[in-house]
Amino acid sequence: MPAKSQAQQKAAGAALSAKRGETKVSNLEGAAKSMYDSMSEKELRELAKTKRKTKPKYKH
Repeated sequence: MPAKSQAQQKAAGAALSAKRGETKVSNLEGAAKSMYDSMSEKELRELAKTKRKTKPKYKH
């Protein structure tokens, strides 16, 4: 499932980094924190690998 916006892709990347132990979970906020709690590493990887070039900044 590809990300629908750049913001979603960035949040997934932050959550993935925390899942891998590269950053602290306490540094996560908002969508990244809820993604960390509710999604697997595989799901986060799918969202984070989406190309940002053609995506809007935010999905309304």
